[in-house]
Amino acid sequence: MSTVLTYGRPAPRKRVVALGYDRANDDAPKVVATGQGPLADQILKLARENGVPIKEDPVLATALATLDLEETIPPELYAVVAEVLIYVWRVRERRAKVG
Repeated sequence: MSTVLTYGRPAPRKRVVALGYDRANDDAPKVVATGQGPLADQILKLARENGVPIKEDPVLATALATLDLEETIPPELYAVVAEVLIYVWRVRERRAKVG
C-alpha cells in the first residue's frame, strides 16, 4: 500500500512525502519517496499514473519530511498515519466499487 502526502501549496516549493507499507514485511509504514519542487511534481505525476491515493496533510507531511528515505515512521506518528491508511483503504474501496 502506498500513499503520497503533500504540503506547500500554493507555495512555489511544493514538497511531497510518499509512504509505503507491506503488512507482510514491514513493522510500520516507511518513507519510500520524498522531494520538493520539480521532483515533487514527478512523484505526484507517478502517483497519479499508478492510482496511488494522494492526501494533502501539511502537518503530517512536514513531520515525515524529516525522516530519511526507507526510514520507518516513529511510534509517535502511528495514530495520525493510521488515519491516512484508513483514507487510502476507503479510496481504494470506492474505486473498486466504481470498477
